Amino acid sequence: MEAALATCTVPSPRILKPKPRFRSSSHLSNPNSLFFKSPPLSSKSDLFTTAVSSSPPPTVAPTNSPPESEPESDSSSEKFDWYANWYPVMPVCDLDKKAPHGKRVMGIDVVVWWDRNESQWKVMDDTCPHRLAPLSDGRIDQWGRLQCVYHGWCFNGKGDCKLIPQAPPDGPPVNTFKQACVAVYPSTVQHEILWFWPNSDPKYKNVLETNKPPYIPELEDPSFTKLFANRDIPYGYDVLVENLMDPAHVPYAHYGLMRMGKPKEKVDREGGKPLEITVRRLDNEGFFARQEWGYSNFVAPCVYRSSTEPLREEDNDSVTSDKGPLKNRKLSLIFICIPVSPGRSRLIWTFPRDFGVAIDKIIPRWVFHIGQNKILDSDLHLLHVEERKILERGPENWQKACFVPTKSDALVVTFRRWFNKYSGAQVDWRGKFDPSLLPPTPPREQLFDRYWSHVENCSSCKKAHKYLNAFEVILQIASVALIGVMAVTKQVAMSNVVRSVVVVAAVLSFAASKWLSHFIYKTFHYHDYNHALV
Repeated sequence: MEAALATCTVPSPRILKPKPRFRSSSHLSNPNSLFFKSPPLSSKSDLFTTAVSSSPPPTVAPTNSPPESEPESDSSSEKFDWYANWYPVMPVCDLDKKAPHGKRVMGIDVVVWWDRNESQWKVMDDTCPHRLAPLSDGRIDQWGRLQCVYHGWCFNGKGDCKLIPQAPPDGPPVNTFKQACVAVYPSTVQHEILWFWPNSDPKYKNVLETNKPPYIPELEDPSFTKLFANRDIPYGYDVLVENLMDPAHVPYAHYGLMRMGKPKEKVDREGGKPLEITVRRLDNEGFFARQEWGYSNFVAPCVYRSSTEPLREEDNDSVTSDKGPLKNRKLSLIFICIPVSPGRSRLIWTFPRDFGVAIDKIIPRWVFHIGQNKILDSDLHLLHVEERKILERGPENWQKACFVPTKSDALVVTFRRWFNKYSGAQVDWRGKFDPSLLPPTPPREQLFDRYWSHVENCSSCKKAHKYLNAFEVILQIASVALIGVMAVTKQVAMSNVVRSVVVVAAVLSFAASKWLSHFIYKTFHYHDYNHALV
């Protein structure tokens, strides 16, 4: 089972040092003094516990000895190579075979389109070599080629230019020149998700033979139900990942939106409680952890999986977990986090389970997305602002800026340790962006926008939006038509009872159209979230 992504030798990326606007004024002698771990174990599996304890008064020595400082390694083998890994683009169910799609992943603008001649999804550079127009604004022509709509140049799935309309037929075959070709990225479909390798060098053409995307067994198990969703997120990759790894925020940031088990002793309305989380392995490829109800895996750089079942058999420690109401049921939370650009990321998620399978076959996918989008909205502004505060202090100073005294933060602490040690506290954008600059904060309605961040990219929600809008218009027309019929009909031809029924039907149609308009706006466009009113 491939629990980690294999790497391939590529030129070492140039690591950019961030330029935070403000630096922390305090410099601790031990940069990892906020982390504490258990004494070394005799097992050679390098088992360790990531935990933190409350900081004592300045005059009292801590009861747990802090770990030795993490060595600053300049070895290229130690650093995580962001360009030697597979990245998800989109769930296949949300891709339209009749049109090209423009996506940005790792700062790379790609066009995704269905090549019916090869019966494959293709991922290519989203730039026409002629005048650099985006190919994603083009079309699929009658011969199944990708056509640039600026001047009509056409390309096949291998990136070869097959037609330049402006070239005279008796002239040189300029369409065969290398400069007329479009770069093609290796791509594959696994777990019903389209993945691509972010290097178009021909030597990686067959990279799939030696390196494959991370394997998630429950996504291939027919006994599990799984519905995909995706959304563009207005904050960066690192903040997205650490938030998904933080179970302690759920009762508070998502209060009333998710069902939570009741603690034995309730200290507040929301029901927060101490959490036992033990990190058992951390390396360049991610980490594995044990928590109260199951297991957690981070498969760098994109996959975070929390499940009642271990990802690998060797991770099963035969310890009975407290699954609560799940008991013998199997459930996983799969989050796939995609770096887009500084301050931008994309999330693909699915919650496979082996119970309640029939529900997903009856209820349309967009209905589930209503609640899931509301959950994302409920802490969206918190994280958008938090990212800017982290940047002000410097992402590499996260351990100094944040006070994390309890085990509930163990996964977040471990991710930041991985991010700092193996990636220099930043995604390697290879000079495309200044990592110290984030996009400006938009108006709240734009920040919480659902249409362009989700609906336009979700085939189920897009279809529901279209049909519900049409139904709203039908209700409005019906209301006006009923009033019109009553107005033109002579009173003697229509009894008072019939007239009353028509009036009521007209009023109900009008009221229903207004309610539906409000529902469409809050579900598919903008739904604000005010924690003070919850």
